[in-house]
Amino acid sequence: MKFAVLTGGGDCPGLTAAVRAVAYRARSRGHSVVGVADGWKGLRDGLWIPLEGVDLADAIGRGGTILGSSRTNPFARPEEAERLLATFDGAGLDGLVAIGGDDTLAAARELHRRGRHVVGVPKTMDNDVAGTDWTFGFDSAASVAVEALERLRDTARSHHRALVLEVMGRNAGWVALATGLGGGADATLLPEEPYREEELFRHVRNAVQRRGYALVVVSEGIEVAAPGRVGEHDDFGHELLGERGVGAFVAGRIAAGLGLETRSAQIGHIQRGGPPTLFDRLLATRLGAHAVDLALEGRWGTVAVLRGESVRGVDFDEALGAPKRVPAEWLDLLHTFDA
Repeated sequence: MKFAVLTGGGDCPGLTAAVRAVAYRARSRGHSVVGVADGWKGLRDGLWIPLEGVDLADAIGRGGTILGSSRTNPFARPEEAERLLATFDGAGLDGLVAIGGDDTLAAARELHRRGRHVVGVPKTMDNDVAGTDWTFGFDSAASVAVEALERLRDTARSHHRALVLEVMGRNAGWVALATGLGGGADATLLPEEPYREEELFRHVRNAVQRRGYALVVVSEGIEVAAPGRVGEHDDFGHELLGERGVGAFVAGRIAAGLGLETRSAQIGHIQRGGPPTLFDRLLATRLGAHAVDLALEGRWGTVAVLRGESVRGVDFDEALGAPKRVPAEWLDLLHTFDA
């Protein structure tokens, strides 16, 4: 069989490890693999990256994706969809492994519905894909955010300040949750809960009175009236959140409400880069290899996911349920440690 593999959407640590696993698994079974440059854009335009004979041994530790990525929606316009289908058929592909988050997997499902052979691998640093317990990229991103919070702690302690760290997370606050819990924040604001300013002030005030400083973690997707730029959207209709400035907004509210010297930091895309953690390397490797196994078993239209300690295949529809948000038991644990 001739496989193609692509990575779509935002980059995250572990993508290259997953591509490597797809290539090695297919080769070990006697099949060939070609890479697709820049996600769905590359499949539409026929941008191929030869992988046969390429030594990928050191790729498991690389950040980002060696294939490149884009946020192109190939089914946004009928003429582009027809172009993509023609390119797929003209390349003589027996199947495609699509690696990405909800948007990439939704496009893969649509390609499968149109009669092409596709399997999926879920990834996202947000950890919000419904069908899998964990996605690779999340552990690496949250680890970077925890390190940033620890560095802010040193400054907060030295200058007796309240410091606010803004982390990524559109509809789900998993990165903020992990950062707040793992870094010992005094308050953590997530999209799953309403913004309660008086409660925030109380946590910050208590922390400052107790030890002289406070740390607050804010997910970029929380609902506040931040004055930053809004209105820009990507190909899949998602608002671009980086310019909302919710961290700076919350810091300003703390300063005004409590009279404390308060600063904010936004680490943004720093969370996406760098080598994957061991957990993400292993998870990406397991999911990439299993996606090839699903294809060789003829289980097209499925996604390789992690359930408990096992990797298995589930249908696209199951994998693409409502975004996985932080549940009540995690929120209860988080608030156990509020200041």
